[in-house]
Amino acid sequence: MSAVSVSPTGRPRKRAVIEALRGGLVISCQAPEGSPLRHPSHMAAMAEAAELAGAVGIRADGPAFVAAIRQRVAIPIIGIDKRPDIDPVAYITPSFASVEALVAAGADLVAVDATLRPRTGENVPTAAELIRLVREAFADLPIMADVSSVAEGVAAAAAGADLVATTLSGYTNGAPPPNGPDVELVAGLVAAQDRPVVAEGRYGTPEQVKAAFAVGAHAVVVGTAITDTFALAKRFIAGVR
Repeated sequence: MSAVSVSPTGRPRKRAVIEALRGGLVISCQAPEGSPLRHPSHMAAMAEAAELAGAVGIRADGPAFVAAIRQRVAIPIIGIDKRPDIDPVAYITPSFASVEALVAAGADLVAVDATLRPRTGENVPTAAELIRLVREAFADLPIMADVSSVAEGVAAAAAGADLVATTLSGYTNGAPPPNGPDVELVAGLVAAQDRPVVAEGRYGTPEQVKAAFAVGAHAVVVGTAITDTFALAKRFIAGVR
């Protein structure tokens, strides 16, 4: 089920998927371990609500969640597979098997950790190696590189990534992440390489989203500020107290 055109192989065409995201908001429908919302049916309903509100895409974690969401929405799904059991550091879609499972579940686009941090899992490929493997196996599958710096974005683009995203900015140096989004990184990536740049990470207000588009973002991903009811409830309760 997809709103974009499909190739003769049945997969959505790469360019159509990327263009479907242009200028729009992607909603990340994820719930952390231990959350009562961490169930495929709950995330599927949340994704359907996001589509009805006008989202251009959904970001979802894990094949079971992607499959459930695929049954409820027509907009593109960015699939990730958080697997700290494979690599506790670079755990966002760390293996080719993770990519295969997401594709089989119905993801239109797959995001991978493309930071230059050493992989710590056994036989885990580097970001460049993983991108090459995916490109060889799924020629029509868009690959989004989650990075934390301009250098990582440039390297990912050179390796064959179709989009670069600021997802991991502020999360790779061991220090607490800053409060706001890294709009400066969005601008830096736009200037340094030729792939569409997706702004992601701590976008919490429409003004911050507009700021990312103003410096050239192709799309913006918002998660916690919209879909994490636990975080929203804690913020309101703390404000009342």
